[in-house]
Amino acid sequence: MRVHDCNWKMLEEYLGHDDRIVLPIGSTEQHGYLSVGTDAILAERVAVEAAEPLGVPVLPALPFGITPYFAAFPGSPSLRTITYVAVIRDLLDSLFGQGFRRIAVINGHGGNTPASGVLREWLTEPRKARVQVLFHDWWNAPRVWAVVQRYEKESSHGSWMENFPWTRITGVAMPSGVKPPIPQNRIRQAPPDELRRLTVDGVFGGSYQRPEEEILEVWRTGVAEVRDLIENGWSPSA
Repeated sequence: MRVHDCNWKMLEEYLGHDDRIVLPIGSTEQHGYLSVGTDAILAERVAVEAAEPLGVPVLPALPFGITPYFAAFPGSPSLRTITYVAVIRDLLDSLFGQGFRRIAVINGHGGNTPASGVLREWLTEPRKARVQVLFHDWWNAPRVWAVVQRYEKESSHGSWMENFPWTRITGVAMPSGVKPPIPQNRIRQAPPDELRRLTVDGVFGGSYQRPEEEILEVWRTGVAEVRDLIENGWSPSA
C-alpha cells in the first residue's frame, strides 16, 4: 500500500502488528528516449507491486540521487554525495523514531550506491531497540539480471531493459536496432560534456526495443524478487 493512500492513524494502527516499511530511492536523470523519471518510477512501482499483497506500506520514491555525470543533459539534477548521505540518514532516523524496525530500501539508480555504505554505518550505531535495513538494487539483482542476460548480454542504461510501458513518453518513437555498447572505462572517465558527445542520445548500448513479453518477464521477475525480500529477507528477531 502506498503511504500517500494512508492517513497517520492508519499507519499507527499498522504499527500495532507490523514494523516493516519500504523506501524506494531513484533519480531524475536522462534515459535517452525514456522519461527522466525512469529510475524513480521503476523503484516505486516495483516496490508497490511487490508489497501490495503483503500489506506493507511503501513511501514515495526519493526522486533525486547522485548523478553528476549527466550534468550536460537538461533535467538531470544531482545531489552531492554528502547531501545524499545526510538525507538517507535523516529518513532512517525519522522512520526508526516512529516505530519502524524493518526498513527495505529499494534502489533504482546505480549512482546511489553510497547509500548502501551509509546504511551499514547507521546500523552500527547504538539504539535502544533492534532495527534491520535491507538494500536492494532491483534492476540487477540475481533473478532479474539472469533474465536480462538470457535475452541480451550487452544491455545498459536507457536500453530495452528500462523500456517499460510506464517509462515511455507518449508521442516519442523509440529507434529500432541495437546500439553498440560504449566501453565502461570510457563512460566512467568521461566528464559530463564528453559523456554527452560520446553517447549522442544518452543510451549506453544495447537494443532500444525488444518484444513486450521479454520486457514484462523482466518486470514480473523484479516484482517477485522484491516481494521475496520484503517477506523473507529479515533475520530472526533477537
